[in-house]
Amino acid sequence: MPNPQNQTDMQARVDVYVDAQSKLDLLRFITCGSVDDGKSTVIGRMLYEAQMIFEDQVTTLQSDSKKVGTQGADIDFALLVDGLAAEREQGITIDVAYRFFNTDRRKFIVADTPGHEQYTRNMVTGASTADVAIILIDASQGVLTQTRRHSFIASLLGIEHVVLAVNKMDLVAYSQDRFNTICEEYEVLRKHLAFKSITPIPLSALKGDNVIERSGTMNWYQGPTLLGFLETVDIRDRLNQHAFRFPVQWVNRPNADFRGFSGTVVAGSIKPGDEIRALPSGQMAAIDRIVLSSNDLDQAVTDQAVTLTLDREIDLSRGDLIVAADAPCEVSDQFEAELVWMDNEPGYVGRRYSFQLGTSQANASLTHIKFKYDVNTFEQLSSRELSFNEIANVQITLDAEIPFEAYTDCPGLGAFVLIDRYTNATVAAGMIRFALRRSSNVHRQALSVDRAAREKLSGHRGRVAWLTGLSGSGKSTIANAAEKILHEQGYRTYILDGDNVRHGLSKDLGFTVADRVENIRRIAEVAKLMLDAGVIVLTAFISPFRDERDMAKSLFEPDDFLEVFVDTPLAVAEERDPKGLYKKARSGELPNFTGIDSEYQPPKTPSLVLTTDGRTVEESAKELVELISTRAQDQ
Repeated sequence: MPNPQNQTDMQARVDVYVDAQSKLDLLRFITCGSVDDGKSTVIGRMLYEAQMIFEDQVTTLQSDSKKVGTQGADIDFALLVDGLAAEREQGITIDVAYRFFNTDRRKFIVADTPGHEQYTRNMVTGASTADVAIILIDASQGVLTQTRRHSFIASLLGIEHVVLAVNKMDLVAYSQDRFNTICEEYEVLRKHLAFKSITPIPLSALKGDNVIERSGTMNWYQGPTLLGFLETVDIRDRLNQHAFRFPVQWVNRPNADFRGFSGTVVAGSIKPGDEIRALPSGQMAAIDRIVLSSNDLDQAVTDQAVTLTLDREIDLSRGDLIVAADAPCEVSDQFEAELVWMDNEPGYVGRRYSFQLGTSQANASLTHIKFKYDVNTFEQLSSRELSFNEIANVQITLDAEIPFEAYTDCPGLGAFVLIDRYTNATVAAGMIRFALRRSSNVHRQALSVDRAAREKLSGHRGRVAWLTGLSGSGKSTIANAAEKILHEQGYRTYILDGDNVRHGLSKDLGFTVADRVENIRRIAEVAKLMLDAGVIVLTAFISPFRDERDMAKSLFEPDDFLEVFVDTPLAVAEERDPKGLYKKARSGELPNFTGIDSEYQPPKTPSLVLTTDGRTVEESAKELVELISTRAQDQ
C-alpha cells in the first residue's frame, strides 16, 4: 500500500521545485559562426553534461553516432541538434534548431543557427530574439568571413553580450598563444560592433573542456566556463522598465457583453485603472480588466499574452497599438532602416512590397538605398539594388502611418519584414532606426484651383492611358494616332513617350532593372501631376515589370488609370525592328534588352488589349480613343 505521508512529502517537494522553476528568469541565446566551427556540438555537449536529455535519447544518440556520426566510437553530440536528414548527410546546420533547457539558476532557449552564407537569413531569424550570442571560431582556422558577417548581424540586431568561443582547442594543442592571437584578431573588429561586452572562452566541445566543467588541460585560463557565463550574465531588463506597449492582435468579442483586445505585451507593464492611448488614432481610455483565460490579473508584464478591456468604447482593431497615455510612441510613414535582403530576386528602389511590423500592415517601397555594407571591411558601398544576403541602410516609405519605435529601444515595435505581394515570400527583414524628419514636417499645400475646376474648364475629365508592350509593338505609333484624333475632337492631351522622356527627365538612367524601375516611378509621378491638371495622358513605355505597372496604378483612383496591353508577338516585333534594336541585342551590343535577355511580364487584367498583328494603326487608335473618350465623358 502506498504510504500517504510519502505521497504528501513527494507532492510538497514537487510543488517547491515547480515554484522555484517558475521564478527563474529566461535567457535566449544563439550559436553562430562559420561552417563546421562546432556550434551543434557545443549545444549537444551542454545538454548531455547538464543531464538535460532522457535515457532513451542517449541510447538513440549512441546508436546514431555509430551509424552517421563523425567521431568513430565516441558520441557525436552534434546529432542531438542537427535534426534534418540533409544536415546529417552534409554535416552542416541548415535550419534554425531551437532547444529548451534549464539549470537550477536559469531557464534557456538556444537557437543553433546555420553557418553557411546561403542561410544567413536563418541566422537573422534566430538572432532577432536573442539576449546573448555565442560566436564560435575554429581555433585552427581563426576569424573567417562568416565570423565577421555573423558578428555584424548580431550587433545590428542589438545583441549586447557576446561569448567569443574559441572552439577545437584540442586541434592546436590547447595553445594559449593561439587563443590570444585569435582574441587580438577579433578585437580589431570591435570598433565596428556595438556589443556591450565580449567574453573570450577557450573550448573543446568535443572533449568537454570549459563547456560545463573547467578544463584540466588549460590551466592558463582563469575565466568562466560557457555554462557558468550563461547562468550569471546580466541580461537586459530595460523592456520591463519601458513604457507600456501592446499591439492589438485581434478584437475578442465572444458575446454581446464582452469586448476585449487580445495580444502580447512587447514592453512595460499595465494595471487596471491605468490610462492608455490608442495609436494611431490618439483616443484615450483606461484599463478596466486584464483577462487571462477565465482569470482576472492585477498586472500584465512584458511577454505576457492577455486580453485587455477598457472603461469606454473606442475604435480599436488589429494593427492598432495600445500605449501608456503619458508616454506614447511616434507615428510615421517614412523611415530610415537597416535591411537584410533575403530573396534571390534583387530589391530595387521604387518597387512596392507589403510591409509588416507586428500586427501593423501597409504597402511600402524603397525610396533610397543610402549604402550597403561590405561585411569584410565594414566599408559603406553605394548601390541601386540589393542582392541575396546583402545588408544595407535604406529609406522606406509607406502608404499609411503606423506607430513604431526605434529597434534599439523596443525591438517589438522596430522590427519589420517586407513581403513580395505576388508570391507572399518574405524578401527582407529590417530594423527601424528613426522616422525621416520630413515625414512630419512636409505637408500638402491647399490650392484654390483643384482638379475638378480644371476639368470643368477643359470640358472633360482627365485620364491616364498606360500603353505597355514589347519594343516594336507599336505603342508610340498608336498613342500618336490616338492623340491626333482626341485633339481634333477638342480634348486636352499629352503623350509621355519612352524615348522622349529619356532625353530629359530620365537622361541619367540606363537600362538595368534598377534603372527601369526608377524610370517608371518618375513617369507615374509626372502622369499623376498632369492628371491633376485635367489632361488626358497617354504613356508609351515598355514598362516590362508587373510590379512597377502596379506601383504606377496604385497612385491613381481605379477609374483614372487605363492599362492598355499592346499585344504583339516577339517574332513580329523583332521582324519590324524599326530602330534596329533587336539586331543589336542579338549581337550582344544591347544588354538587358526586353524580350531577349530581360523578361517582359504581360498584364494580367488590362483595361484593353490591342492585338496589332494583322490590324492597322488606325483601327487600334480608334479602339483606344473609344475607351478613353467614354471614360473621359463619365461624370
